[in-house]
Amino acid sequence: MNIKQFLGRLPRKPPPSPPPSSRFQPSATSPPPTGRPSSCRSSPSAPPSSTSPPPPLPATTSSSRLFSNSSTTSAPPAAAAPNSARPPSTLSRPGLAHLQAVYEFFLRFVASPQTDPKIAKRYVDHAFVRRLLDLFDSEDPREREYLKTILHRVYGKFMVHRPFIRRAVADVLCRFVFETERHNGVAELLEVLGSVISGFALPLKEEHKLFLARALVPLHRPRCVAAYHRQLARCVAQFVEKDCKLADAVIAGILRYWPVTNSAKEVLLLGELEEVLEATKPPEFLRCAIPLFRQIGRCINSSHFQVAERALFLWNNDHVRDLIIQNRKVILPIIFPSLERNVRSHWNPAVQSLTLNVRKLFLDADHELFEECSVTFQEDEAREEEVQKKREFNWKRLEEVAASKAVSNEPVLVFRFASSRSLGKSSPRAKS
Repeated sequence: MNIKQFLGRLPRKPPPSPPPSSRFQPSATSPPPTGRPSSCRSSPSAPPSSTSPPPPLPATTSSSRLFSNSSTTSAPPAAAAPNSARPPSTLSRPGLAHLQAVYEFFLRFVASPQTDPKIAKRYVDHAFVRRLLDLFDSEDPREREYLKTILHRVYGKFMVHRPFIRRAVADVLCRFVFETERHNGVAELLEVLGSVISGFALPLKEEHKLFLARALVPLHRPRCVAAYHRQLARCVAQFVEKDCKLADAVIAGILRYWPVTNSAKEVLLLGELEEVLEATKPPEFLRCAIPLFRQIGRCINSSHFQVAERALFLWNNDHVRDLIIQNRKVILPIIFPSLERNVRSHWNPAVQSLTLNVRKLFLDADHELFEECSVTFQEDEAREEEVQKKREFNWKRLEEVAASKAVSNEPVLVFRFASSRSLGKSSPRAKS
């Protein structure tokens, strides 16, 4: 046996595989493939010509590969599942690695200038789009990045499918909000919508306004809003920037879903309110000022110092401060009690300092109005103190009556609107 025959019998060393971190990333700068994969070659009897449009085989092949094992497990986002055993970056769909070539192939097919949408739309149809959106619930963030890029390319390439894609995405978001509250791809869908909204023509269509009211505003409801709030706030702010008349409806929607005990969510919503107010004009601001500053007043008095600080930071924004000063006759009577209580009894020194700054701002802007609000606040305090004394007196008399009846085992009749005078008449001491 010679050397050449001996070397021919040795097993060949397989080529090294790419590192796991870069094996499933979209390659935006890599050159296009010179040929098709073996599984996607056309039959020898019908070779494609250089002038004919590309055949629909890439769409059908990608569909069969992507959706053949498209079962995903819906899990709460990272913000809603802090005790997950594995970090989100390691969660992967079984058998996902081999799909990288399929995603890359279909992405190049959609992005290719040689792809004719009039021919490809028969294969990239509504059913294809719906099944593509179902894949967004994948636990693997790398797969969701591919899907986000593909969906954006499909939206840009196939203009005939744009209304359907918007309706299908709205269905996914509404199902997440009102039924499951569990979906992994909400942030990625909102990123795509952010690019879509930026391209809306003016004036906005009624369909787009309904999308804001029925799909985007309800997304403030789930507890896990922190997982996608940055993308959601961007979408909402773009709507208000395009049509400032939507500001009062957006603010009313945010106030409708305001949390009671979730302080972290309150801080997020206060930041979003500031973004919306930056694009709000005075007429729209005046329409929503009363309910808005009632809620801001409650936030100023919050015992959670981050909530109180974030509410007081609104006065650091020049545009918001100008709107407040212009409408001070409506706003100051609403928040004056909150400012006074903070100055007197808030436990955090930073909150007290910010409150004094806001208080001084109103005092310098309109001293007469400030004094009127101060007098009204003192009168309300005196009235509340009197009511509290009456309430304590009534309870004390009620306890005395109950104690006297307990000795004789007689039932005590307590009327709903019993006054201190009636309680005094019914007591044994009053009879004597």
